[in-house]
Amino acid sequence: MYDLMLRAILPLLSVLVGFLALSQGWVLVALIAFAATGIGLYDYLQSQWSITRNFPLAGRIRWLGYRLRPFIRAYAVEDDLHGTPYPYEARNLIQSRARGEVNTHPFGTERDVEEGSYHWIGHSIAPDNNPDLSPRVDVGNHQCSQPYSASVLNVSAMSFGALSANAVRALNLGAKIGGYYHDTGEGGVSPYHLENGGDLVWELGSGYFGARDKDGNFDPELFREQAQNPTVKMTEIKLSQGAKPGHGGMLPAAKVTDEIAEIRKVPAHQDCLSPRTHSAFSTPIEMLEFAARMRDLSGGKPVGIKLCIGQPHEPFAIMKAMLETGIHPDFIVVDGAEGGTGAAPLELSDWVGMPLTEGLILMRNALVGAGLKDHVRLAASGKVYSAMGVARNMALGADWCNAARAFMMSVGCIQAMRCNLGNCPTGVTSQWAGRQRGLVPDVQGPRAARFHEKTLEALADIVAAAGFEHPRDLQPHHIIHRVGPENAAPADTIHRFLAPKILLESPEETEYANWWRAARADSFRPAIDLVDARSVRTP
Repeated sequence: MYDLMLRAILPLLSVLVGFLALSQGWVLVALIAFAATGIGLYDYLQSQWSITRNFPLAGRIRWLGYRLRPFIRAYAVEDDLHGTPYPYEARNLIQSRARGEVNTHPFGTERDVEEGSYHWIGHSIAPDNNPDLSPRVDVGNHQCSQPYSASVLNVSAMSFGALSANAVRALNLGAKIGGYYHDTGEGGVSPYHLENGGDLVWELGSGYFGARDKDGNFDPELFREQAQNPTVKMTEIKLSQGAKPGHGGMLPAAKVTDEIAEIRKVPAHQDCLSPRTHSAFSTPIEMLEFAARMRDLSGGKPVGIKLCIGQPHEPFAIMKAMLETGIHPDFIVVDGAEGGTGAAPLELSDWVGMPLTEGLILMRNALVGAGLKDHVRLAASGKVYSAMGVARNMALGADWCNAARAFMMSVGCIQAMRCNLGNCPTGVTSQWAGRQRGLVPDVQGPRAARFHEKTLEALADIVAAAGFEHPRDLQPHHIIHRVGPENAAPADTIHRFLAPKILLESPEETEYANWWRAARADSFRPAIDLVDARSVRTP
């Protein structure tokens, strides 16, 4: 009976309403009724969609529900703490700080302190009275002639093209006001990155955009020209990113405008390919030699490496290459698998790459265990948005943190999840001029700076409560983590933190013995069969 009504009576009823409305002079109602009838007939006769073929017109309610589902869930269904990718609590914290609103919370925590994922900072009976409100870290080892003083919180890599021009302008203006750096992403240094004079880190990916010849190979002279710009403070080799490690990328020809083609040094209106691997190097030693070349071409500015960690022997291979060549990059950025991007294959986002905590600890152990931590700074990137996130990462071994989506939200992003479609409603990731109009850099730039400032103020509160002046003094034992509803333990009893130079002196005493033995300076491939290492637990 229900099927009969939907498939026959409803369209006939629409026609009847239409004629009745016309007779009464209700032209608009009549037009709506006839339009509904037409759609219903089309649905009944078409063969592409079974639900609307069986349920003309009414079946479209399902489509409407699908379109509205993310918004209904975000604004009316999910609770404050468990939404994804970022819960309401995180989004609200970022945006309220960016707007300079009240930064306090009434009536106690809403978190379940008995929950297995809960963790906290162990405070001191003797807190510090004068914490550093704008903590910084010096980047640049003895092989660098132009060291840089970096904030402990900076804008992570996001390319022009993925972001709109106005979003890039706003983020860079915020960096200028707030005194932190802005990573360009692998899309090259655009005029919008340079417009406001904020400090830049130029990221160079496998496409060498902005520094490539007509065949897609690295062009040292083009690199030198831009890397020596005073606004570019450091350069960075991107090996992989957390959201899609081991995956290249392609900007479709339709999006490769004349402007983007000029910035990236690629042909206009043709597919722009970012390969899976670098053509300038293929081994750990060659990678370090390329990094040293970049440092020289930039005039001695710090050079770093960015990667999401995958197979554990590979970070150790980089350590062995440093020991063999004596070449030390100035910093390494570890990107967690929970990192974001405008578009990535779902399986890579969900299942490939090491999460930030494990990756950060592994890289920290590689540097410390090989006796190289004094030469190489370590940064953490991956879903950082709060002072607690910065404090936790620094306690686990990071010298500073980078954030991408948090800064996007500070300049207007509402997590509409439209980044990959090009129709972002706030203009943050849209190239439509009409959408970009809503994002005013002179308004949103100061908001990004305010978010940064308020987050560092909150960090100072945490650090002072622990009894310190600077977050670099936080150690793993200051992080207490639940290991069940009835037990909690310091992070250094949950994860293994290696002693200095132990990998050089007695690697067999560590859980990394097989990974260290498998690592080789002349190849990223393991030197031994790793079957025996399968039981080795990552930290």
